[in-house]
Amino acid sequence: MKVLYLTPWYPDARDAMAGLFVQKHADAVRAQGVDVRVIHSQGWRDMWRQWRRLKREWGLPDVVQLNVVQKQGVLARWLKRRYGIPYIIVEHWSGYLPENGMYMQVPAWKRRLYAKIVREASMLLCVSDRLAEAMKACGLENKNTRKINNVVDEFFYSKPRHPDNSKYRDTEISKTPKVKTLLHVSCFDERAKNVKGLLRAAKMLAEKRQDWRMTLVGTGVDYQEVRAYAEALGLPEGLLEWTGELTPHQVADEFDKADVFILPSNYENAPVVISESLAKGVPIISTRVGGIPEMVNESNGMLVTPGNDEELTQAIDKMLDHCQDYDRETIRRQGLQYSFASVGAELKQIYETVR
Repeated sequence: MKVLYLTPWYPDARDAMAGLFVQKHADAVRAQGVDVRVIHSQGWRDMWRQWRRLKREWGLPDVVQLNVVQKQGVLARWLKRRYGIPYIIVEHWSGYLPENGMYMQVPAWKRRLYAKIVREASMLLCVSDRLAEAMKACGLENKNTRKINNVVDEFFYSKPRHPDNSKYRDTEISKTPKVKTLLHVSCFDERAKNVKGLLRAAKMLAEKRQDWRMTLVGTGVDYQEVRAYAEALGLPEGLLEWTGELTPHQVADEFDKADVFILPSNYENAPVVISESLAKGVPIISTRVGGIPEMVNESNGMLVTPGNDEELTQAIDKMLDHCQDYDRETIRRQGLQYSFASVGAELKQIYETVR
C-alpha cells in the first residue's frame, strides 16, 4: 500500500522538532509495511513541484493523509477529484480551540474552502475528542470522525530507573532527605505553555519547602525571556536546572530521573510529552484544557485550573508528598495506547478501510 502524507510541518535541517508528531505517525505505519512518502512544503509552487516529481518517480498513492487543513488540502482534494484517490485528515492544530482562537482569524473565504475539504474527506481523525468538538464549532465537520493518538518513541517504554539522590551531593539541597525531581518539557512558547506561571508557582513553593529540584527541558521563541524572568524572581540557587534542547533519547533519560512531570499549559490538544510521561510511568500535573483531561485523571496525576498559580503551587506541594503513592506500572500500561505498534496498526487499518 502506498500512502502520501501532505503536511506543512515536518522535521528538517532548519528545525528538527517541527512536525515531529507527523513524522512519528509516518514511521509507525512504515513499521506496518506501508510505503509512505511525504510532501512537506509551506509554499504553493514548491508543493506542486514536489508532487509532479513524486508522481514521475513513485506513481499514484492509494491513500492521501492530509496533516492539518491548510493549502495542502487543495492538493488532496484535487487528487481525489482528478484520480479518485481518497484522502483522510489527521488534525493536530490547537488553533481551532476557543482558548487559542487563531482559526477564526483566517479569512472567511479560506474557512469556507477548508470546510469543503473537511467535508469531502473519507475520514477526519483528531488527536483529541475536544479538538473534534472545537472543529465542529468552527464549521469543520465530517460525518466519519474519530480519535487517533499521537505516537511515543519505542525507547520511552523501557523500564524507568528510580531517581538517584546522590546527584545532589554537591548542593545545599543534598542536606534535605528524599529530594524529588520535577520535570517540565516544552517548546517555551509562553502563550501556550505558561512556563512563567510554573516559575511563579516554584517561587511560592520554595518559600515553604526546598526538598525538590526542577529540570526544565527545551528551547523556543520565549526561552531567553523565560530565563530572564526566572532570574528576576530570585529563586534559591540550585532549585532550577535548564538543559536547553535535548535529543529524544535524552528527554527519555530525564523522564527516568523524574518523580513528577508538570505541564501548566494555557491551551493544548493532546501533548506528546504527556503521552511520554505516561509511557515512562511518571505521574503528571497539568491543566484542564483541550484534550488533557482525556489523558490525565486521578489514577495518573492531577489537573488544575489554567492560569491559577496558587492552585498549581498547592498541587505540586501535595504531589511532592504523594507521588510515590501512584502505581507506575498502571500508568505505564495506560501509555501503551501511544506505542508505535498500537497507533501504526490502527492507521493501517484505516487506510485499508478507505482505499
